[in-house]
Amino acid sequence: MMGNQGEVRDGPPEKGGRRAPEPGARAMKVERITLTHVRIPLIEPFRISNGEVSDKDGILVRVDAGGLAGMGEASPMAGSYYSDDTPASVWKFLSDRIIPAAFAAKADSVASINRLLRRTGGSSFARAGLETAFWDLEARSAGKPLYQLIGGYNVPVESGLEVGITNGIPALIATIEKYLAEGYKRVKIKIQPGWDVGPLGEIRQRFGDIPLMVDANGAYAREDIPHLRSLDAFGLMMIEQPLPGDDLRGHAELQGKIRTPVCLDEGAGDLAAVRRAIRMNSCRLVNIKIQRVGGLANAIAVHDLCASVGMPVWAGTMPELGIGGAQTLHLATLPNFAFPTDVESSARWFIDDIIEPLITVREGMIKIPVGTGNCYEPAEAAIRRFRVDERVFEP
Repeated sequence: MMGNQGEVRDGPPEKGGRRAPEPGARAMKVERITLTHVRIPLIEPFRISNGEVSDKDGILVRVDAGGLAGMGEASPMAGSYYSDDTPASVWKFLSDRIIPAAFAAKADSVASINRLLRRTGGSSFARAGLETAFWDLEARSAGKPLYQLIGGYNVPVESGLEVGITNGIPALIATIEKYLAEGYKRVKIKIQPGWDVGPLGEIRQRFGDIPLMVDANGAYAREDIPHLRSLDAFGLMMIEQPLPGDDLRGHAELQGKIRTPVCLDEGAGDLAAVRRAIRMNSCRLVNIKIQRVGGLANAIAVHDLCASVGMPVWAGTMPELGIGGAQTLHLATLPNFAFPTDVESSARWFIDDIIEPLITVREGMIKIPVGTGNCYEPAEAAIRRFRVDERVFEP
C-alpha cells in the first residue's frame, strides 16, 4: 500500500460513507501567486460530437506561502468544446478578478478561499485552478497526502480507457486494442447521431462483454429517445449526457424509458443542479469533474449528496494535465466513487506531462505515489518547454 509522511489509514472505506476529513495545517500568509499557461501537443487528436483538438492547454496556478508551494490547474479546452470557457477567458478571469480578490481578502486557507469564491462566482475552471492550489498547499503544510485531508483512503484507483470519435470503425477498434494491453477496467467511446449502433456492435463482436459505456456530450435531442432505447441491446454500464445539459426533464423522460443507466456530466454543473436531477429522477449516476463544479470542495459536496441518496458517482476529466489529473485521483479515493475514473496514463494523450513522476496505469490501476499534497511534483523542465505565457502576482 502507499504511504505518506503522516499517519495513513490503509484499506477500503468502511460501509456507510467516507471518513471525516482531517484538519490541515495552520493558515499561512500568501506571498505570491503565479499563473503559467502551457500547451502540450496531443499524441492523437481528441474528437467529440462538437469539436476536435490537437493540443492541450492548461493554466497552472502556483500559490507560495510559508516556504511551500501549492499547485492547481485550470484546464479549459481551446475553442467552444465542453463549455464557453477558453484558456484566454480563464486567464483573464484569474488575472483580473479572483487573484486580486484573494489578496484583498487575505485568503490564507482552503476555507477562506472557498468563502471568497462562493461570493465571486464566475468561471468554474478558474475557481478550480486557484482553489485546488490551496488544497495542495494546505495538505503539504500538514504533511499529509491530499486524499487523507479530504477524507479519502489509501487505495489504488481503477482507470478506464476513453476513445474519441475516430475516422472509421477500424481505427476505433485499433485504438482500443492498442491500449487495452495496459489493463484498463472499462472502455468508454464518444458517440453522436450516426456514430453509435455501428461502433458498439463491432466492439461487442471483437471484445465480448468488456465493461463498456458511451458519452454523447449532449449530442441527441428528445426526439431521439426511441433511437437511444436501442442502445439497451449492448449491455452498457451507462450512457453519459445523452441530451443537452440543461434538459433535466428530457433526461428524466429518457431514464423512464431505457434500462441503461443515464449518467449526467454537463447537466451536473453544480450542487443545485444535482439536487434537481435527483428530485426529477433524471439519472442514476453522476460524473463529477473538479473543473466543471469549480473546485474540490464543491466536488466533495456533490459526492456526499449522491452518497446520501445511494446514487453512485465516478470521476471524469477534461482531460486535465497531470496536476488536475492527480487531484482527480485523490478525489476518486472517496468511497462513493463506484466506477473507473477517466484519468489515464500521461502517455495516453500527451507527448509529455508537467508532473514527476508521470501518471501510469498498471494492470488497470493507478497508485498515488508516496508524498504530501498532490503527491506528484511539478516537472519544471517540461513546464518551461511548453510555456506559452507566465505572470506573477504579489500582494
